[in-house]
Amino acid sequence: MELANIEKLLVKYENGETSLQEEQALKAYFQQQNIAEHLQTYKAMFGYFEESKAERFTKTIPLKSKKTTWKWFVVAASVALLVSIYFINTSSSSLSAAERKEAKLAYQETQKAFQLISKNLNKGESIAIAGLHEFTKTKRKIFKTTQK
Repeated sequence: MELANIEKLLVKYENGETSLQEEQALKAYFQQQNIAEHLQTYKAMFGYFEESKAERFTKTIPLKSKKTTWKWFVVAASVALLVSIYFINTSSSSLSAAERKEAKLAYQETQKAFQLISKNLNKGESIAIAGLHEFTKTKRKIFKTTQK
């Protein structure tokens, strides 16, 4: 193939306008031994493409899911909660007034602790979402896109 035609095809290739047949012609040209000096850099690029086609990923990927451990943890926590509620209800009828008051106070303290945990989790979630919004805003500035 003549040099002028190859140079035109390279310009088209760099602009992403070549057809598959034209790309095949470029690959065939750069696999030859006699290539123009100023086009030697392209030889390495097209050689890399051919080499990368031959590469194969041979390692096995483990397909273990960690979600099942969380599911079992949730089930165990639910069972523990139900059992504790059952024992609290059955034992509360045999408790004295002082013991009931103490149990009620412990229940209220537990509720406060859960509310504090919930508040902090929601606070962390809002911080993460704010960071995500900041990331999106910065990305839009960089890529100069408008909000849709």
